[in-house]
Amino acid sequence: MPRRAQGTSKPAPPGPAPIQSPAPLPVIVKRERGRRVILDVSPAAETGPASNALFIERFLTYVRHERALADNTLQAYARDLRDFSTWLGGRNAAAISIRDLGDYLGYLSKKGLARASVARQAATLRVFFAFLQLEGTVSESPAELLAASRRDDTIPGVLSPDQVDRLLASPDGRSPTGQRDKALLELLYATGCRASEVSSLKVTDIHLAECFCTCHGKGNKERVVPLGARAVSAVRTWFNGHRGTYATNAESIPPWAMLSSRGNRLSRMRIWEIVTDHARNAGVPPDIGPHTLRHSFATHLVAGGVDLRHVQEMLGHASIATTQRYTHVDAGRLKGIHGRFHPRG
Repeated sequence: MPRRAQGTSKPAPPGPAPIQSPAPLPVIVKRERGRRVILDVSPAAETGPASNALFIERFLTYVRHERALADNTLQAYARDLRDFSTWLGGRNAAAISIRDLGDYLGYLSKKGLARASVARQAATLRVFFAFLQLEGTVSESPAELLAASRRDDTIPGVLSPDQVDRLLASPDGRSPTGQRDKALLELLYATGCRASEVSSLKVTDIHLAECFCTCHGKGNKERVVPLGARAVSAVRTWFNGHRGTYATNAESIPPWAMLSSRGNRLSRMRIWEIVTDHARNAGVPPDIGPHTLRHSFATHLVAGGVDLRHVQEMLGHASIATTQRYTHVDAGRLKGIHGRFHPRG
């Protein structure tokens, strides 16, 4: 056998492949009063729908604890972002562009959403992506380029005074449910409160002897709204009548003014159903809701000559510009005033 040449060595066998360090896992962080608390470290947060769910959960935690928003606002954010995540499908929210957001808003418009609803969705996206930018998930927020939609100044579904009278006369005041429904409808029209505000009214918020109630609106802002004689009478009948029967059905003494038959607080959706049912019975447009009574309340006050600032205060509007939408609803009255006082009227 030929001898191996001196100075040569046997080639080394191939060794194991070098071990590569795993990619760092995304860290989900929650900030609590300046402290950073690690909630989760999960590879599922890298891409796809799972990451979108985590983004949304982190965002809702942030707005709940850091910004102390109202429950209704949190629920609206959750609904809007759930719809957005469904539309994204398998795409990661952190990787989309302004064109994608425009496509989404166009998709909502084609679905038949009202302009105000599309504008609210756009506002939700602006806040959501601003949060992702704050957290460092995205370097720039594509939603910053979304133009704010022009507010829709039309007033949907205003009832005439005669229609309001028929609606308020619909409940049968002799039955327990009728007493409650009459008090509810009178409160909605007499105060201009939102359904959620009437739902959260407590017995201690309603001062029948002084003829006013204390409402808690958006951002938990408190305002005082007067009560008319008919509303006071309907609420007093309900309080002194069958409300006690409904209250005994609850596990503990309920503080809420409006109760379900089980003694629980009357929900916002149930209030909507009650208004719709009585609208159908009264022969008024069946597609109305609690907000229709709010619009009618403001419209009738403005038509009666009430100062716009007073209407703003009773409605709980932060800006007078929101209340000004009611100023154009009584053109006939304005023409009469012009003809009476203007030299060339």
